[in-house]
Amino acid sequence: MSMNRPAVTALAAALCLLTAACGDSSDDDRTSTERTTGAVDAKTGYPVTLENCGERITFEKAPSRVVVMNGASVGEVSTLLALGVQDRIVANQQGYGRSEVKGRAAAIKALPTGDVKPNDAFDVPREAMLGLRPDLVLSTTSYGFDAKNGFATRDQLKDVAANSYVSPQGCGQDNSKMTIADSYTLLRDMGKVFNVGDRAEEVIAASQKNIAAVSAKVKAKMKAKAKGKGEGKGKKTPKVMVLFSNMSMGSNDFSSVVAKGIYNDILAEAGGSNPFENASRTSFADLSKEKVAATDVDALVVVAYNDPDPAAYAEKLLKEFPQWPAARNNAYVTLSDSMYIGPSNDLAVAKIAKMLHPDAF
Repeated sequence: MSMNRPAVTALAAALCLLTAACGDSSDDDRTSTERTTGAVDAKTGYPVTLENCGERITFEKAPSRVVVMNGASVGEVSTLLALGVQDRIVANQQGYGRSEVKGRAAAIKALPTGDVKPNDAFDVPREAMLGLRPDLVLSTTSYGFDAKNGFATRDQLKDVAANSYVSPQGCGQDNSKMTIADSYTLLRDMGKVFNVGDRAEEVIAASQKNIAAVSAKVKAKMKAKAKGKGEGKGKKTPKVMVLFSNMSMGSNDFSSVVAKGIYNDILAEAGGSNPFENASRTSFADLSKEKVAATDVDALVVVAYNDPDPAAYAEKLLKEFPQWPAARNNAYVTLSDSMYIGPSNDLAVAKIAKMLHPDAF
């Protein structure tokens, strides 16, 4: 399994390290919640102090020159969009070209890039960063502030009066323990930083409500089946293979298969399980074709990272492994930003649940 573009090959290596993660593919209309609001600071809203990766960062006012580093993610920029503070961004390096939220991919594409030329690590180099004169820099993991990668360190940013923030579970560059709750932490933190805490709580509450409703329907249907109430005998939890389309991160044929992280939390809420969870201690498993072929896969979740046609990749896999129940039932779904840390995990839960348990809806 090889990548189509050399640039994305290098970025895939970063994605494997960072584990965050084309036309606009959308199912949900949230444009009204992601409009530019230019939120006004309340007089009593500051200072705001956060504990972040062992550092105390204090904001005397809402940031007005924000740089969003790439980090193979869209979690940070999507969070700012959901909170309506995208007018504060002077340079954004995140983007998948796709989104489950209507209008979000186009909104991200329209953001300023700061005319930054990424370095060999595919992110904002030190000199360019300092030249942008930021007052807040967001990074998916601490990788984005590592001098060895040619980036400005947190101390160097502090020297020019810029705060820096590493997203939840990103401090040690290993977010294999990330859950949906970390998406809510990111929203709450940014809500405090930009003095839009009420908006953050609205987004969180809506997500929690949506996930709880979907999860309740799935559990009720599975419980009914287990008791054999008119619909046959109990059904096992479907085994779902989650992987990135047309991406190589290791030496084996299947090196972009998810093992751990927020993906598994999303699967659990949707009534599924990951058969490859124990195949690696980190977020991704590097698997042989034989290992994949020998595993029962009931459904596929194909995550598109700058892939214009993830459905074609899913169909190819199903033909390659006709012995899978997923192939017999043509069971797959393609997703993008809703599978990562960010404000839209409820959309991933809903889409996966409806694929796995259509009779529950």
